[in-house]
Amino acid sequence: MRLRFTKMHGLGNDFIVIDAINQRVNLSAEQVRKLSDRRFGIGCDQLLIVEVPKSPDVDFYYRIFNYDGSEVENCGNGARCFAQFVRERQLTGKSKIVVETLAGRMTLLVEANGEITVNMGVPIFAPVDIPFMADQEQIIYPLPLQDAVVDISAVSMGNPHAVMLVDDVNSAPVEHQGPEIEAHPSFPKKVNAGFMSVLSPNEIDLRVYERGVGETLACGTGACAAVVAGRLRKLLESVVKVNLPGGALNISWQGDGHPVMMTGPATSVFHGQIKI
Repeated sequence: MRLRFTKMHGLGNDFIVIDAINQRVNLSAEQVRKLSDRRFGIGCDQLLIVEVPKSPDVDFYYRIFNYDGSEVENCGNGARCFAQFVRERQLTGKSKIVVETLAGRMTLLVEANGEITVNMGVPIFAPVDIPFMADQEQIIYPLPLQDAVVDISAVSMGNPHAVMLVDDVNSAPVEHQGPEIEAHPSFPKKVNAGFMSVLSPNEIDLRVYERGVGETLACGTGACAAVVAGRLRKLLESVVKVNLPGGALNISWQGDGHPVMMTGPATSVFHGQIKI
């Protein structure tokens, strides 16, 4: 099987994007892992697949596979790249694109300056829906680790996130605590671990250890979850600049019952074909 693909990134969070509308695509988890490998494949954090919609009022179906071959519900940086890809490949000429994912529907808006705004949906806090093992919903939960107890906010942006407050992201124990939190038994489907430092009510620094991937240069859903957590803790205002290792995203959330809006760039790196 020979596949045409595009390599893309959103602030360094990189993707293989594949059009499954104009070519046959049927990838196993092992093939996803091989394509994602940075030494023996193309290399990426996630692999994205563009499919025909399952509903008549949706433009595309959007599938996301992690580096380890697992299929996941949502990816914000990937959504921006998805919007850029379908316009570049002339699969649509719309500036407002509605896609369906495992987590539900998303609306992608291509702005006049080329940046893309994604309606990331309304955040989810009920532990059973994150999913997270807790007796009742709280803003802050103590999470016991092997050598510490950390305070987290648990939120789903279509995928689960545990957000911690740290003094400085540069010295935060991401490499040590990230893998332990990701696989913590309190999160039955694992979790993305966010380490957030508040610079002002309108700006934060953030590092994210992503479920099934490891630390990435940027995480769109992680940025959204961090702003939501900061707002719940009364540390942030409604519009926040999120500084990630790969660059900045603008996140806005008006509060309970409102969707989170994310704006940022998407970049195509190269097009190619690969035989697998």
